[in-house]
Amino acid sequence: MLIGLLFIFSQITMIASTIDSLSLKPPTNLIAFDTPDDRGVSITLKWEIPQDISKIQGYQIFREAEDESLHLAGYAPVNKTEYIDQIDVRNNVPYQYRIRSTSPERLVSLFSEPSQKVYAYPQWFRKDLINVVVITLIYLALLIYFVQAARTGKEIFLRRIPGLDALDEAVGRATEMGKPILYVPGIWPMSEVSTIASMNILKPVAKKVAQYDSKLIVPNRYPIVMNVAQQCVKEGFTEAGKPDKYNEDDVFFLSPNQFAFAAGVNGIMERERPATNLFFGAFFAESLLLAETGNAIGAIQIAGTDRVPQLPFFVAACDYCIMGEELYAASAYLSGDPRLISSIKAQDWGKMGLLISLLLGSVLSIFGITFIISWFTVR
Repeated sequence: MLIGLLFIFSQITMIASTIDSLSLKPPTNLIAFDTPDDRGVSITLKWEIPQDISKIQGYQIFREAEDESLHLAGYAPVNKTEYIDQIDVRNNVPYQYRIRSTSPERLVSLFSEPSQKVYAYPQWFRKDLINVVVITLIYLALLIYFVQAARTGKEIFLRRIPGLDALDEAVGRATEMGKPILYVPGIWPMSEVSTIASMNILKPVAKKVAQYDSKLIVPNRYPIVMNVAQQCVKEGFTEAGKPDKYNEDDVFFLSPNQFAFAAGVNGIMERERPATNLFFGAFFAESLLLAETGNAIGAIQIAGTDRVPQLPFFVAACDYCIMGEELYAASAYLSGDPRLISSIKAQDWGKMGLLISLLLGSVLSIFGITFIISWFTVR
């Protein structure tokens, strides 16, 4: 008899739960469409909430496809009428959605009517990126203007960089003393921007060295960097009209190990006693080892790096220090090429415009005016 009573009680409980579930109404008018102005892999859902939401805690969103069975894809709070599905959505695959209500007691309603089949796909033109297009066009206009100005002979002002102005003095001093110039292009591979910038500086340096009829020593940590450095030095000597003075053995591979390379360069300093040391590129823990050794032998030292943690060591031990973006601008500064100079000038104007916009946007946002900030927001 006890078993019978338990069975009856369980049936009554099940019936009560069913009645409660039926009292929960699912959302209506469910529609699904590709999310506009995106790269695809996203579908937006919209629906109308039931009239009575007093017993509803939220909505469970289910998704199915040809190769996916119906499964839970997301959840939305009770007052939401929109959901963007971005979880494992694939482009050009038909999806169909259903939605149902849930209660705090974990009861669920019946499913809503299924949505129409929908495909996610990328847009050819994204309206939310118009700001990027406008900014790019403004920069290109500045670049074209300064290039044309440079070609017509208009002088484009670049502020003086003392470390680069001192190169003539440093190379001339080495020539007077009959000692070589040591050039270290950093310790990173050719794929790094700082190493590329160093190679751009090496060519005009080699040209100056050839004009002064001095010796240039360039140790390298990577073979590929060595090959590029050899070509830069060779072109520099050729442009100076002294290709016969170029010695390929002066640009050589030293060691792939960081501190073995540093030790080898220090040994070169002690043996060759260069009058000028040039450190341009990416440097790390070896920076102070190299700069202190060069300082100890009494060489004029000019260093340039974009590695902020190493700047204090170079500032302390070198005569001149080129910091951050000055390293990237050095090749244009030394070569005097109007195209490179105009490019730097356009970048400077672009940065000035961004800085003014950020400051103005910050001030206006205090008063609730956010159109400038929203203009620089990319979704």
